[in-house]
Amino acid sequence: MDFSRIAIVNRGEAAMRAIHAIRELALELPADVRSIALYTDPDEQAMFVREADERYGLGAATFVDTGDDQVKSSYLDLDRLEQALLRTKADAAWVGWGFIAEQAAFAELCERLGVCFIGPTAEAMRRAGDKITAKRIADAVGVPVAPWSGGAVSTIEAAHREAARLGYPVMIKASAGGGGRGIRRPDDCGGAARRRGSDGDGGRRCRSGACRALGLSDHPAPSDTRR
Repeated sequence: MDFSRIAIVNRGEAAMRAIHAIRELALELPADVRSIALYTDPDEQAMFVREADERYGLGAATFVDTGDDQVKSSYLDLDRLEQALLRTKADAAWVGWGFIAEQAAFAELCERLGVCFIGPTAEAMRRAGDKITAKRIADAVGVPVAPWSGGAVSTIEAAHREAARLGYPVMIKASAGGGGRGIRRPDDCGGAARRRGSDGDGGRRCRSGACRALGLSDHPAPSDTRR
């Protein structure tokens, strides 16, 4: 193993699991392996901060992203995370799930700094993060998938055609997002119309939910339809 100082870029239960795993790893190796908790001000006295071998404060819990003027968690602030990795002399970063775990830009930041990113490559994250690309990859290698539209469905008319072909009920799924927030289920054509409303409300809610899940601004994005 080529690292011994692991920055934990998460909080709460996720961070505690990492700390326990690092402790067990340290018992099995001749070299000292240390956990470094990155925390925000409200978590200063949290258990994961107290249990880590070392700790580093990220400051306020949120920041305003100048790229889109959205208020986001400080665990998504790449500038702040870069400073933390450098100041703590971390040689590895563990992200767990949520927060920065789904952002390929952080994996690329770690690579640029020479820090081992404990997780998939940035390219793999980008390809798997887009549901349409991920399903095409699964199809290509023979992984069974539910019947689906085969690509993006960007209009209400196209959605109706695909739903009729697949058969109701169907699931309208945003092409990017997490936690099931970008999912709507119409059971029939009338149900789709009622959910959608006169302005395509179902599709808009899929998009909005997916954007909130990823800390992104709400903008048009394609969906896929599957049975």
